[in-house]
Amino acid sequence: MTSEPQRILIVDDELNICQSCVKILSKQGYHTAYALNGYDALKMMAENPFEIIITDLKMSHLGGMELLRRIKQTHPHTYVIVITGYASVASAVEVMKLGAYDYLPKPFTPHELRAVVQQTEIAIQNQRQNQMLQRQLHRGKITSHQLIGKSPKIKKVISMVEKVAPTDATVLIYGESGTGKELIARAVHANSNRKDRVFFAVDCGTLSGQLLESELFGHTKGAFTGAHQHKDGIFTSSDGGTVFLDEISNISTEVQGKLLRFLETREFLPRGATAPKKVDVRLIFATNTQLEDMVADGSFREDFYYRIFVYPIILPPLRDRKMDILPIAYHFIKQFRTSLGKSVKGLDDFATNRLLAYDWPGNVRQLRNVIERAMILCEADQIGIQDLQLFSQDDDLDSLADQIPTTNEEFKQLKKEIRQKAVQKVEKSFILNALTKYDWNVTRAAQKTGLQRTNLQSLMKKHGIKLRDRTPQKDT
Repeated sequence: MTSEPQRILIVDDELNICQSCVKILSKQGYHTAYALNGYDALKMMAENPFEIIITDLKMSHLGGMELLRRIKQTHPHTYVIVITGYASVASAVEVMKLGAYDYLPKPFTPHELRAVVQQTEIAIQNQRQNQMLQRQLHRGKITSHQLIGKSPKIKKVISMVEKVAPTDATVLIYGESGTGKELIARAVHANSNRKDRVFFAVDCGTLSGQLLESELFGHTKGAFTGAHQHKDGIFTSSDGGTVFLDEISNISTEVQGKLLRFLETREFLPRGATAPKKVDVRLIFATNTQLEDMVADGSFREDFYYRIFVYPIILPPLRDRKMDILPIAYHFIKQFRTSLGKSVKGLDDFATNRLLAYDWPGNVRQLRNVIERAMILCEADQIGIQDLQLFSQDDDLDSLADQIPTTNEEFKQLKKEIRQKAVQKVEKSFILNALTKYDWNVTRAAQKTGLQRTNLQSLMKKHGIKLRDRTPQKDT
């Protein structure tokens, strides 16, 4: 995040919307102002430019689309977020194609507004960091990505991105939920010759077969019930750019066939049309499912599978690259430190060990959420174990006990983890019992239990037990 608060301009012809946005963002420390039409916004930008503009799409005097065009011409480095009550995939494609950073449909909550601004701040900071590194770099090249870590597995992923990005090869990304598949897709696009064109991400799991077909390929007027006008699809709107199709295991076999034809000819037939259309679009696919198994049971076309299996990139789960957990955690701490107004310097030893011992079933996404919550809860200069909201020790033990190992190695590892969790639970109960019995007098509790006072204090810190509360902290 940047050291100085961002200057943000709200543009909307509804005064109450402007005032609400200003109030929400001002509380976060942003310098905000508003304009009731596009013309006033341009004047304010000419006098003292803003880093971020949040504009409505539909306004009576100079709408958001034209304002976006003019801003990108005169202030290309300004980030524009479009808000509107007229949300549609087509309008989203259009504003993103014109250079909008993000798209937020009305009605939106204060949390959603803050979140999109925070993401924009991160993008601004990343851009500035990249520019600084490029100025300092005298040889070689930089890959535009946010892949944090130095483990051999993530280095291999970065190397594969660098190799495939300059080509137009089809990429298939494998990875569990939360591993960052879209991040990889964006890295490929950002380092390709298409980097200045549209990148459009589509979650195939949220759209049915016919709806997905219509969104991708478009349709003619009267092509089906409710098709009252012609509509360009995502492929047409993304001509020259990249389309990222996530969760492709959810695509129907009929749509798979049409995508297969597109990959082979770069042509497609909009629904209801009689003449094919040809576009130049790079496709990147992603899935968290073993497609080979789906091919075997007939739910995924074999010919389509082999056509997209050109350049597979396998994203390792976070549990398989433990050495990257701390660098990623500190990356998120840095991001949230300024946005939350905290002076947190890092993690204490106990929190560090807790993060490294955890398996992270939700991967990087879960780690990000845990760090954000810890930053909010933290009242010291370091995040402690009491700030980490993972699972309680009881939940951990129950979860481990329910697991059934299938190999001797898994059995030994499971025994080790259960033993560690059980010892932690007994250890915490032992400390709480001693403190309660001796009225929270640390010196006396240490003497009576046979512990050194410093050792007892260390165990208290490990389990998040604080004297000032006189009550035990919740398990973490």
